[in-house]
Amino acid sequence: MTITHEAVAHVATLARLDISAEDAARYAEELSKILTLVEQLNTLPLDDPALDAFMDETMATDIPQQAVLTRPDLAFKHYTREALLKNAPEEEEGFFRVPKILEENSN
Repeated sequence: MTITHEAVAHVATLARLDISAEDAARYAEELSKILTLVEQLNTLPLDDPALDAFMDETMATDIPQQAVLTRPDLAFKHYTREALLKNAPEEEEGFFRVPKILEENSN
């Protein structure tokens, strides 16, 4: 699949990016190479059951058992709010206080 520099320039305009014609041509070439690789990946026979061996413990004979096992997904707290805020340069009402980086628009 080929991406034209016009298509790249159009997407850049939609994204409000200012890129030069040389950059658009370079990006088009790089994106075309990436899409060619993706097309090659799409030709792989992924319906082969042998490819699922890592998902099925009974089929994972040549894979170390540690690679097949998973841990339970449990949520837990590592630190208390107070412990974290103790390291904060500034704290306000139980939250980190950070400097304002955006100005309010007066329009």
